[in-house]
Amino acid sequence: MATARSLGLLLFLLLTSDENNGEEPRNPEEPRNVCRLKEDYEYNTFDLSDIAQCFTKCGQSDTNSCEVGNLQRYWLNYESHLLENSMETVDMPFVKALIQNISTDVSEDLLYSLVPSQIPRKVMRGEEQPADRVRLPKSLFGALPGNRSAVRLAITILNIGPGNVFKGPRLLKDKGSSVLDNRMVGLSVGQMHATGLSEPVEITFSHQHQSPNVILTCVFWDMAKGTTGDWDSHGCSTEPGDGRTVCHCDHLTFFALLLRPTLDQATARTLTRISQAGSAVSMIFLAFTMVLYVAFRFSLQRFKSEDAPKIHMALSTSLFLLNLTFLINVGSGSQGPPASCWVRAAIFHYFLLCVFTWMGLEAFHLYLLVIKVFNTYFGHYFLKLSLLGWGLPVLIVIGAGSSNSYGVYTIRDQENRTSLELCWFQKEPALYATVHGYFLVTFLFGAVVLAMVAWKIFTLPSVTAGKGQGQTWKSVLTVLGLSSLVGVTWGLAVLTPLGLSTVYIFTLLNSLQGLFIFCWFIILYFPTQSTTTSSSGTARLDQAHSMSQE
Repeated sequence: MATARSLGLLLFLLLTSDENNGEEPRNPEEPRNVCRLKEDYEYNTFDLSDIAQCFTKCGQSDTNSCEVGNLQRYWLNYESHLLENSMETVDMPFVKALIQNISTDVSEDLLYSLVPSQIPRKVMRGEEQPADRVRLPKSLFGALPGNRSAVRLAITILNIGPGNVFKGPRLLKDKGSSVLDNRMVGLSVGQMHATGLSEPVEITFSHQHQSPNVILTCVFWDMAKGTTGDWDSHGCSTEPGDGRTVCHCDHLTFFALLLRPTLDQATARTLTRISQAGSAVSMIFLAFTMVLYVAFRFSLQRFKSEDAPKIHMALSTSLFLLNLTFLINVGSGSQGPPASCWVRAAIFHYFLLCVFTWMGLEAFHLYLLVIKVFNTYFGHYFLKLSLLGWGLPVLIVIGAGSSNSYGVYTIRDQENRTSLELCWFQKEPALYATVHGYFLVTFLFGAVVLAMVAWKIFTLPSVTAGKGQGQTWKSVLTVLGLSSLVGVTWGLAVLTPLGLSTVYIFTLLNSLQGLFIFCWFIILYFPTQSTTTSSSGTARLDQAHSMSQE
């Protein structure tokens, strides 16, 4: 975009030079940037519509062209402007408001509808309560200072859009956090600063069922926090419900409901310790697996020609190095200079991609071995797999590093305290593309291949005919062993939004993947178990069909 703008400016200057026939070019008037709003603003229909576009234009990547603090003050003061003027309603796509004269001697609580697509309206007695509503206690009007018989009430629904306006440092730091429906509700009575109410106002927000990993918090916008203001929950309580959340607040201002992923410090510490312990156990058993491979290679002739053990060792090596870098990364956190953190994140990312790649190659080899079987000769087969398994992640890491994607990654709890900090991705698009997307492709491929292999194993004549005691159990154990090679346990990542129990299971099983591979390796290749494994189907095919001659 910057190149395009520079090229457009150059062409403009050339054209104006030709038109002026060598005369000094005129200085064109710069276009008005309403998002760089100054203090001397006005409230009219044209300005409102124009400035409302900043809710979308003022994104995180373009903060220099926006005066976020002034924009926020503009909309906060708009409610005061409404109270000072005689208008009764405002109906625009980005703001809807109701202004009414209310008697200070009301005999009952007042209920108003807050349906986002409609102007706020008073709900009459006996009428069904809307899903989105605000209840103003009668004590609010009776406790107002002065001898007033009536006071002006303003209720505003403001759509703040996806940009930075009214997001604040709190939301911008918390990855995955947002304001429910990008909607704020403003309440104001006269020009008074109503705080410490004896009976709180009640605001009900309706919403779809939220994941257990998301916490909903009632907040208000506090202009006194920081330089531009931020969200705060002081004086507000949150009452969750089925399809709705009720906020009780002891003051009047602009309110909203925040949605933030939750991972408190205690949970983060527990998951970290489980991962560290599991990684240490996996490293021990992966080391045993690699030692046994070396021993078998010198003692068993088939280890010198078969490719399956070599692929198992490549996966074991990548897992060993991944666990090692994980322990180093978590142990050191974000300590050290930025360059050191960048390197640790890149190395950890590389070995994670290596694990994903080799699990995909395990599935590919299994497909050729069990499903395709015939006409599967490849020259220098394992060499080609190695170039793909170790080389492809290098290219991805170089691409992510060149876009400056690595840095300090922070997970915060519901109190905005740091739960976990380590060197990882600081740009979410790169994380989604090179980790989540890459994993999803390899996982789906491995799951499909495993399903095909399981179907073939359980339809073998020896299994369907019931020959051999416990043949079915051997087939089940075979499928479970193969699932550890193609990384089926990593698929639990898809289910982690269901709750913390799934997160614990995912953490435990994945950190012990090295132990599972060791057990599979012993069962499959230990000499005394050859008769058992040969009856499992896959091992017999493993011995009968080698697909490379190096």
